[in-house]
Amino acid sequence: MQHASPDTALTIVTRAAADLRFEDLLVDGFDGEDFSPAGGLYYKQTFEQSAGSVEFQRDVSLDGRGALKLSVKPLGGVGKRTDISERAEIWERPQLRVPYDRGIWYGFAVKFADPVPQDDHRYLIAQWKREIDPGHPLDFSPFLALRLNKGKLFATVETNYHPPIPHTGAVAGVDAGGVPVKLRPETNQMRALIATPANWTPADSELFHTSSDKLTVIDRGTPMPDPRSGWIDFVVYTKPGPDGSGHVEIFANGKWIVTVKGHIGHNDDGLGQNQYFKFGPYRAGHSNVWTLYYDDFRRSPRCADVLRGMACPF
Repeated sequence: MQHASPDTALTIVTRAAADLRFEDLLVDGFDGEDFSPAGGLYYKQTFEQSAGSVEFQRDVSLDGRGALKLSVKPLGGVGKRTDISERAEIWERPQLRVPYDRGIWYGFAVKFADPVPQDDHRYLIAQWKREIDPGHPLDFSPFLALRLNKGKLFATVETNYHPPIPHTGAVAGVDAGGVPVKLRPETNQMRALIATPANWTPADSELFHTSSDKLTVIDRGTPMPDPRSGWIDFVVYTKPGPDGSGHVEIFANGKWIVTVKGHIGHNDDGLGQNQYFKFGPYRAGHSNVWTLYYDDFRRSPRCADVLRGMACPF
């Protein structure tokens, strides 16, 4: 059914989830008429989120019961408005956010509705961020994000700006021995490319034009999945560490994709004490409707609660 009265629904979730803590196992299979109190999730009401819709439906699901249908429509009228953002993101309840220096395991399944966007545009399907104080002059990018561009899924890690490795060759991150990065010194940030699909080309990496030695990326032998392949069950471990102690693991459909260690996240003034997760379609303004389905959300500090079909790596 269509989720038509978010304010009422949030009151119910807040009351029922009052006894949960960030150390607890959170789960939501989206099988009911609203978010489960056991999952601690909600749909946040903002101007950008007004582009979105959320539906608890039965027609498309991972396990035959129910799944969440999230869509975004144009906010800017006819044509693309790249100066605005359009979101239909599901958030964790603030009282359940994880301290920034703690590691946590996430799992969720996602399915792309047809057509999968093939254009060169800003699309995100999941992101992990640090809290930021109200009124902070900068907008900090997610320290970890699962992104889509030209129909290809890829992952990025963000941290504070560090001077790049001297670069002498044609392929960033290869000849210099580092990780491909996009530098943004004006906002004290840099973005690293950490996982790509099998059909990724050098042209797809054109924004990541230099290299950094502040991260170590271990390719585990499985590329990022094709968004047209059906349901994708992601498992992600996140532990920010802007001092160099950060750690990220990404799995998909029971296969290990990548390990990332080093400088992950931001430590600027005016940032909060917690990390938080959002999932759902998020894009720069566009002229059409974009839809994703999500199912089987789980979160726990214990790997065995989340990772299925293989042994936990630590």
